[in-house]
Amino acid sequence: MFWLILLFIFLLISPQSNGKEEKHSLYYTYTGLTKAGPFPVFTAEAESDDKQIASYNNDRQAWERYNLTVDHWNKAPAGPRETREDFLNELRDLSKCKLTAECSEFHVLQRITGCEVVKLLNGTVTSLNASDKYAYDGKDFTIYKYNQLLPGMDKVTETKMDHQTGQKPFLTDFLKNCMNWISTFNNTFKTPPDVHVFARKSPDDDSKIVLSCLVTGFYPRDIEMNIRLDRNILEDQISSGIRPNADGSFQLRTSVKIDRNHKGSYDCFVIHSSHTEPVSMEWDGRCSNCEPDPPRSAKTRVVIVVAILIFLILIVYCFCIKRRRSHGL
Repeated sequence: MFWLILLFIFLLISPQSNGKEEKHSLYYTYTGLTKAGPFPVFTAEAESDDKQIASYNNDRQAWERYNLTVDHWNKAPAGPRETREDFLNELRDLSKCKLTAECSEFHVLQRITGCEVVKLLNGTVTSLNASDKYAYDGKDFTIYKYNQLLPGMDKVTETKMDHQTGQKPFLTDFLKNCMNWISTFNNTFKTPPDVHVFARKSPDDDSKIVLSCLVTGFYPRDIEMNIRLDRNILEDQISSGIRPNADGSFQLRTSVKIDRNHKGSYDCFVIHSSHTEPVSMEWDGRCSNCEPDPPRSAKTRVVIVVAILIFLILIVYCFCIKRRRSHGL
């Protein structure tokens, strides 16, 4: 049960990408257990996109921050107002466990609260969301959602209250503060991609070469990349998918087979939020393991050799006929 709940949290807060838009998020996650076992009774962390920015230290009874300067942390919106003891008291109320006695049953209380922004890679915001959710033993019992779409579109609010706990909805003013901080945080940690374009001969077709684009070292992970010919996107491109680097940045590789004798302007066209405009890297026409001139196929070489032999035989035959006639034979 516990691991299923942890998996649910991971899927909920993990960033996703469709190559045409980017999603940024800030979530605070609380977990309380009635029995410690191999796990602490209380855990809490804050995560922005794929980076953990803070966690609660039970020994020090305080939050510890990561990947943030003091200034950025001070500008972060206030997280859940309840303390560690407040949260555990709510768990005891739900589980009917007494404060002075160890609970004989295993129960889990979780809270995920935060916000996210979805926008196109050109910076256009398409959706703003905030939510506050409680779950007890894997079942939701308090949900509050706030969805602010573009001007002229509907605002959607969904609330489900539990009368036993009397929880109040998450304050909507958190939305504005959270979104502003997400923008500041992600602008601070943006890293532009290094773009490389190269080509190698095709292993199965001498008339083709494989042209590849590699972008690496970029953050955040959302990126769009295409190989173009004369500014037109080529079809049948093969992508590696976005992959993580050891330093927390990301990489992406895209390849396509092209005619080695075709003349035109090939380039790698990249859109990333670290650049205000798309980036284009043109291929210089070089092939790392290609011969200077396209090699003839084995079949072509055989045809040429046979043709030369036939030509030589004809010359010899004609010479012999002419010589015989000159001798009256």
